[in-house]
This record gives sequence, C-alpha cells and structure tokens, in this order.
Amino acid sequence: MMKSEISLTVNGTEHELAVEPRMLLVTALREELGYTGTNIGCDTARCGACTVRVDGKAIKSCMRFAVQADGSEIETVEGLSEDGGLSPLQENFKEHHGLQCGYCTPGMLMTADTFLEDANDPSREEIREAIEGNLCRCTGYHNIIDAIEDTANQVGDGR
Repeated sequence: MMKSEISLTVNGTEHELAVEPRMLLVTALREELGYTGTNIGCDTARCGACTVRVDGKAIKSCMRFAVQADGSEIETVEGLSEDGGLSPLQENFKEHHGLQCGYCTPGMLMTADTFLEDANDPSREEIREAIEGNLCRCTGYHNIIDAIEDTANQVGDGR
C-alpha cells in the first residue's frame, strides 16, 4: 500500500514518518513513535483511553487518521511532566488515589488538563461533564474528581 509522508510535532519534538493512509493516529503514536502512554481501549471513541491534545484540543486519537494530523502539534501524557517530575494534575491524581489499574489515566489526564486550561473555578458538576467522555471501570470517579478539583484550586483561574 502506498504510504504518505507526514510531519508531527509530539511533545515539542518534530517527527517525520511514512504512514499508510488508514493508520490511526493512536497507532502512529504508539507503534511508530513509541509514545505508549496513549492507550488503545475501545477503538470506537467511547472510552477516552486514547485521548491526546492536537493543536490544543483534546481528541480521541482512535478516531483520527495519522495523515489528518499532518503538520499538527500533538501532546501526549508523556508531555505533561514538568522538568522531569509530575505535573500538579499528575501529582494530585497520585495523592487522591485517582487511579487504580491506570488504563484510563493517560486519557483522563489529557482531558482534565485541557479542561483546566480554561476552567474558572469549576464546580464538581462541571468537572464531571468535562470528563464524561472518559470511562473508568475501577475508581467510581470520586477520587478523579477530587484530584481535578484540587488542581483547579491550586492553579486558580486558568493557567
């Protein structure tokens, strides 16, 4: 099959790669570029485990072809760390026990981090609405919401 040459900037690093037109972005990130923090869950955009940020917007990477992201700035969960340490959101997930098996966590973190960029003192209900496209079968969401709420309180009005 004919391959397309694309350019992706992932977590600040530019990558050139040749992909089949049908290759999903999640597959390109994981298998071609080694960003394995992005998980493949349902392949139907229902679980959110594959959520990444493309040009500043949280998207489910199982529903976008890699060629559609050509020239884009992509952020994965690996890009959330700050100076080699955990970001405030990651630290709060740890402190509030907002993860158990951890499978949903990368997508949950990317969705929450994107939400918090523009959130202005969000209510617990607004946080629930923000993460409603990310499924977790382990935690019951309470600790996840606590972690996001605590992060929002720490960072104040937006970031």
